[in-house]
Parts: sequence; C-alpha cells; structure tokens
Amino acid sequence: MAQTILFDPLLPMALIWALGAATLLIVALAVWRGLSGWPFRLLAGAALLAALLNPSLQSEEREPLSDIVLVVADQSASQRIADRPDQTTDALEALEAEIAALGMEMRLSTVADAPDNAGTLLMAELNRMLAEEPRARIAGAILVTDGQLHDAQLVPDLPAPLHALITGRETDWDRRLVIETAPAFGIIGEELMMTLRIEDQGAVPADLSGRAEIAIAIDGGPSRTFQVPTNETLQLPLTLEHAGQNVVQFIIPEAPGELTERNNAAVVQINGIRDRLSVLLVSGEPHPGQRTWRNLLKSDPSVDLVHFTILRPPDKQDGVPVTELSLIAFPTRELFMESVDDFDLIIFDRYQRRGILPMLYIDNIRRYVEDGGALLLAAGPDYASAASLYRTPLSEILPGRPTARVIEAPFLPEISELGQRHPVTAGLEDAHQGLADSAQPWGRWMRQIEVTEQAGQTVMTGNGGAPLLMLDRVGEGRVALLASDHAWLWDRGYEGGGPQLEMLRRLAHWMMGEPDLEEEALVAEADGQTIRVTRRTLADTVGALVVTAPDGSETEVTLEQTAPGRFTAEIDGGEQGLYRLREGERERVIALGPAAPREFEETIASPARLEPVADPLSGAVMRLEDGMPDIRRVSEGRTANGRGWIGLTARDAYLTTDVTVTPLISAWVFLLLAAALTVAGWLREGRR
Repeated sequence: MAQTILFDPLLPMALIWALGAATLLIVALAVWRGLSGWPFRLLAGAALLAALLNPSLQSEEREPLSDIVLVVADQSASQRIADRPDQTTDALEALEAEIAALGMEMRLSTVADAPDNAGTLLMAELNRMLAEEPRARIAGAILVTDGQLHDAQLVPDLPAPLHALITGRETDWDRRLVIETAPAFGIIGEELMMTLRIEDQGAVPADLSGRAEIAIAIDGGPSRTFQVPTNETLQLPLTLEHAGQNVVQFIIPEAPGELTERNNAAVVQINGIRDRLSVLLVSGEPHPGQRTWRNLLKSDPSVDLVHFTILRPPDKQDGVPVTELSLIAFPTRELFMESVDDFDLIIFDRYQRRGILPMLYIDNIRRYVEDGGALLLAAGPDYASAASLYRTPLSEILPGRPTARVIEAPFLPEISELGQRHPVTAGLEDAHQGLADSAQPWGRWMRQIEVTEQAGQTVMTGNGGAPLLMLDRVGEGRVALLASDHAWLWDRGYEGGGPQLEMLRRLAHWMMGEPDLEEEALVAEADGQTIRVTRRTLADTVGALVVTAPDGSETEVTLEQTAPGRFTAEIDGGEQGLYRLREGERERVIALGPAAPREFEETIASPARLEPVADPLSGAVMRLEDGMPDIRRVSEGRTANGRGWIGLTARDAYLTTDVTVTPLISAWVFLLLAAALTVAGWLREGRR
C-alpha cells in the first residue's frame, strides 16, 4: 500500500496565499509592538490556513508489474548460412531462461527478408514492438543478428538500453560477384560493355586471394570460363546475337571455406534491339495504292527506306531527253549484287520483268533470302502475266504459283483457321471494328490474283477461299506473298476500311524477325516471384512444360489454351535464381529476383553498423562466439554493460487496483485549535 497527502483547497490558492501574507504581517506587527502572545497568533493563523487547504490522506492498493524485454531475432537469408541458425537458437534459449530468472517478461519477434529486396529491417520491427507495449515497463531491447541490417537510421526512442548479440565468426570469409553496370538493352551485333567485380570479404586465405575463376553463359547455353583478378573492376565486352531478351549468367565456382555460394552467381537480362532496319522498296507499274508501303515504312523511325519506282523500261523510245527522265539512274548492280545483303527486307510492289534486272541479279535475291534475308511480293495483275516474277529463279522460294487468272470481283478478306493462330493475323478483327451499321468486320477488296499454294502457310483467304496472304520460311530467310493490290482500299476507308496499317506493320516486322511475332515461341515474363509462360504455336496441342528450378529439381506444368495458338501457365517460383523452361524443342531461361540480392551483398558478421546505435542507449554489442553474456538488473541511469555482462533497467512499474481518500483532520478541529490558540495568546498578553 502507498499513502500520499493530498490538498483540496476550499478557496482559490491566490486568496490563501494572500491570507497567509496577511497573517505574517499581523504577527510581524505584534512582534514589533512587543506583544508576548505573537507565537500563539502565528499558530492560530497557521491552523486556519491548514483548514482552508483541506488536507486528505490518499491510500493506493498497487499490484507490481514485471518488466518487459524486447528481443528481435534476425532470420533473414544471411542468418541462415554456416552455423548462425544454431547460434541464434542457443542465444534465444539462454535469453529466455535468464530474463525469466530476473522476473521479467520476454517479447520475441523474428524478422525475415523484407519484400522488394529491401534487406533486413530490424529497427522497423523494434519500432513496431515498442508501439505495442507500455513504455513504463520496457527494461531493454536485445537484437540477435549478424549485424547486417539495412535500416539502422530508424533507431527508436527507447527508455532503456539496446544490446546486440552478433552471430558468425571472426575467421569467416566470403567471395561475391558484383555487377556494377549492365545496360538494359543493346543493339544486335554491336559490342556493349558491362562492368563487374569479384570481391573478397573477411579473413580470406592467402592461397585463395588475388585471382578467381568465372564462367559466363548466354541464354542457358554452354559457358565459357576465364581467370580474372579479384577486388578489381573488370570490363566485359558482350555482343548480342538475337532480338528480345538475352539472359546472361555469371557464375563463380564455390571456393573451399567460403561462407556461401548464393552470391557467387548473377543474372542480367538485356533486351536486344535492332539499330536501324534497312528496307528496299521497288515499285513497278503505278497504281492507286503505290504509296501504301512507302507511307507505312516511313512512319517507322527505326526503318531506313530506299525506294525506287520503275516508270520507264529501257526499251521504251519516245524521244524524251535523258535529262528529263529521272533524277538518278537505277543502280541495279549496287543494289542487287553488291549491297543486297545490307537490307533486312526487300519489297516488290506490282513489279514485273521489264529487262531492268538480269536473271543473275534475281537469282542473287533468291540466294539472299536463303541466307537469312526477307522478300515480300505485293502482287497485282503483273504476277499473273508472262512477265511475272514467278517466271524467274524466285519461283524456287515463292509460296504461291499464279494460275494466270485475275479475279475482278468484290470479295471480303478473311483470316484462315491457321491465320487465327499466326501472330501476323491473330486478332486482326479486334484491331478494326468497321462501320457501326455493318455486320462485316471490314470493307471488301475488288481484285485478287489467283494462286495455288505450293509451300508455306495461308493465313488469309479471299474470293472463294483462295489464298490471299501466304507466308513461308526458306532456308534462313522468310518470304511473303500478298495476292492482291487492293489493300489500299482499307486505308481509304472503303466500306468502313480495315486494319490495313496493323496488318502490313505486323507483316513487315514478322519478315524482319521481330521476336514478338514469331509463330513458334516460348515466352516467359517475371512478376515478383511468379513466372507467366506463353507458348505460341500453329499446332493444335502442346506438350507439358518442364521447369528446372535453380536447385536443379524438375517439375512438369500443364499449359492451358487461352486463345487460338496461345497456351499459358503461371508458375510460383519458390526461390530466386535462374529457371529453365522447356516444351518440346523450345527452351527459355528466366531469372527471378534481383541480379544481386541485398541480403548477400555483405555476408560477414560485423558489429560496425550497430555500435553507433547501441552506444547512445548505454547498450553493448557482443559476439556470441565469445560466449553468452550474463544478464543483470541495473538501476535507471546506471551503466548497463561490462565485461561479459549486459544490463536491463529495473522499471518498477505497477498497476493501481484501489484508491481511498480520507480527510486528514476535520475542519472543526482546525477551527477549535485556532480558537484555543487565539484565547491562549489573549490570556498571556492580559496577564502582563
């Protein structure tokens, strides 16, 4: 029980102070006049003032509360290497026993890796725990960690000491791979530069310092091994071979005695792009849609277009002066013999043999396609004539043979069943809605060149189901045949128009090897720890997807069809690293997580980051390998650490269960006492 004297004045304190001053003045006057009863007057005034203060006795029934110790255990990735988990477990058991022996309560919380590669956030967790407990009961806080935290600046305002127990060993050492700079994209065929460093940390053995081995692999292919110096920045030249994602993997073999191999590998994803696409457009007989291809290609800033229009054959003699025929002569040899391999795509728009291109030049175009080039024929009546390009060596690579029939009748272009699955034409209906009052998705064309399919795939059909757009792969190259010269009607909005721009754009980019338009592809995208896989194919079914995790384990995932030619699946990646995906002959590699996880940037246990935090709070930072320190109870304001021990502040908190207030002396007693003292003073002075 605790007792306290309380005062509940009957008058304002200012008035009581004034009455007290008046009492002293009266007593002083009595002393000055030599009145012998002045002590009785002083005591009588004091009794009256005490009555006005109304003193009471407060009695409290108190229940003592135990002190609370906040303990945060670091269980991040860097705490799960070597024998640190055992050190942490032993330390927590010892803390629990010693804190209980002191009559205190332990509040334990564990901290794992923070999301988004934020590292170890010990102080954030300590702030959260502190907010949930009464400050008056906090006797201290203890961190069990390797010292590698990433929010040391968020130290809470603790009313008690903060201690840290450091796991790990002073003899630990580790080797890690650091990617200093890596471009997000690179130009295909051009050299780009990456900078990296192999860094040794801790007590590195003398026989292992100085040099290390590194293996480099691209897209999961065979790796190449190099000997490089450690603790130096290295310049790595790299050339991308294909468009789209290029996954570059770096691996350092695990050295004997190092802490972990988790930071011995890094994965960098670089998007390969083409610098400039070179296109040669050769237009033959003028027609209303002649500028269709030119406008399309000129609208793409990544395309360098060379365009020639053949207006006058060499055998035409009409007396026009040579200086007025054209601005430049048609450089046939330079284009089709010397520089043909510099073009990514060659387009013949309504072109026919007119004695300008010798058969040797045309045969060189065939060779150019087989070696990896691309050829597109936008055919008109010229393709059905005797001067057709089909009557040249190009017939060996063209997918459609003309029947010499030109169909002059309206027809509605339609996407074939195969075209519903091909990236060039899939979903074209959604790219153009046509007229609001029309049931057909787009407008009709008026002319088609009848051809018979002899190779490739027909992705669009026209009059009577005849092939309209045909695609084929020849050798290393690609060929496309558009058997109509009326695509421009869509551009002019005839009968509502159609997706002319989107169709021709896709067609041109497919021919130039755009990865997003590959008809047979396995595509993977990472979203956090989830992998979204899309298998594009022209087939009706696909096999199971085999997923190889970073630890080498394999699982099979069933791909479900979500659209014609589209099979998808979502995979939850259990750990960070490189995943290999395989379906049939298609393979893909993808990396989950950051290229260099923050938890493994520094794996050597160290007190350096916690000492500036613990010192201002009278705490200590001690290594567990030196032994578990004793825990003592210390008074507030006293030193809380010493050799082999740490202290917790005794808070002596309590809970008040009952309060009783009793008047100390009745007011009537004070009045009687004052009256008696006044009479006593009067009697003493009267006797004199």
